[in-house]
Amino acid sequence: MYEHVMMLGMGLLQNLDSSFISFAKKYYSLVARISLFVIYFGFGFLKLAGLSPANDLALGFATKMGFGFISYELYAALAFIECLIGIMILFPKLVRPTILLMITHMLVVSSPLVLYPEAIWVQPFIPNLEGQYIIKNVALVALALGLVAYTKPLIRSKSAR
Repeated sequence: MYEHVMMLGMGLLQNLDSSFISFAKKYYSLVARISLFVIYFGFGFLKLAGLSPANDLALGFATKMGFGFISYELYAALAFIECLIGIMILFPKLVRPTILLMITHMLVVSSPLVLYPEAIWVQPFIPNLEGQYIIKNVALVALALGLVAYTKPLIRSKSAR
């Protein structure tokens, strides 16, 4: 009797597992795109509106890097690019240029981890809240790489082979 119940339970668990995996495969791209849109567009908009808690960090970093005279313009440009990435990621045909723009943006906005450590680290390997805000970008990159994994390869023409 016990073995019969265990086999029934395992069969149910396997069915649930398969169903969940199928659901995830079917909706991953949509959920990933919406999530990235909300994060990129939302955070970019907050920066453009002057409501972001990251304002001081970004403006301080721009000033430290010698861009004090145009620090707000650089900050606004990066915020605009965030909004643009958010909008572009919604369109599957734009995944390649969006990911390229996203990686470039990530390199710039993550650079304070190394170039402005006094604003990021409390102690070695212990980031403050701003540092955690930057480090979470690793998850965004992973989410974007998942979208790339579901992107169809470019079809090469016969003459290019």
